[in-house]
Amino acid sequence: MHSLQFTADSATNGMRERDFTVGGVPGVLWSPASGTGRAPLVLLGHGGGNHKKHPAMSGRARLLVEGHGYHVAVLDAPGHGDRPRTAHDEAEIAELFRARAAGEPEGPIVVRYNDHLAKLAVPEYRAALDALQQLPEIGTDGPVGYFGINMGTAIGIPFVAAEPRITAAVFGQHWPDVLAEPAGRITIPVEFDLQWDDEHISREDGLALFDAFASTEKSLHVNAGRHKELPRFEADSAARFLARHLGRPAG
Repeated sequence: MHSLQFTADSATNGMRERDFTVGGVPGVLWSPASGTGRAPLVLLGHGGGNHKKHPAMSGRARLLVEGHGYHVAVLDAPGHGDRPRTAHDEAEIAELFRARAAGEPEGPIVVRYNDHLAKLAVPEYRAALDALQQLPEIGTDGPVGYFGINMGTAIGIPFVAAEPRITAAVFGQHWPDVLAEPAGRITIPVEFDLQWDDEHISREDGLALFDAFASTEKSLHVNAGRHKELPRFEADSAARFLARHLGRPAG
């Protein structure tokens, strides 16, 4: 098992931020600055082209840390953030930009590339969870949630399908092509976000992925708007959903 190596520690406005590496993969752990008891853990997955400390990640973390007293962790995905890009990364990104400039569908490229990244990232997230649960403030028997949209869904669905320690998950905004099969192995409560006017992901594709989950408790949140117009209040909803299923901190 890889151990967690903390590389920085700071606190701002009641939220503690600790940079770490596990097996050479960089991540960040946010926690209540004054917390002393054990609390649930939520793992985040960031979007494509972003990184572990993107404002979407730190904002969602603050909702969960300040609002519910949770611990929140996220890793840089392969080829993102503080991790170097490979020749494969560069080629896929160049192909995506070429298709975008030509007005061609981006979906086939994104699906293919994100599937490649997920195959690398899933074992990294499982190793990080192993290491994080060794911390006394988290523990090995506490509830764990997952929250990831877009590429965070591409990584999160196969991760959650393979990981029995996850209690509840929030996903959204991805194609069903390679994700429908692992989604069919997920039975925990799921909240799913879909943009009704998404210019990249058709309504039919979004609904097909939601339908693929085997969960008996799953809710679909549909909002008007394009791909990048997911309302910010959906992050509040996700935090409330996770809190319902993960419970309160022990301390």
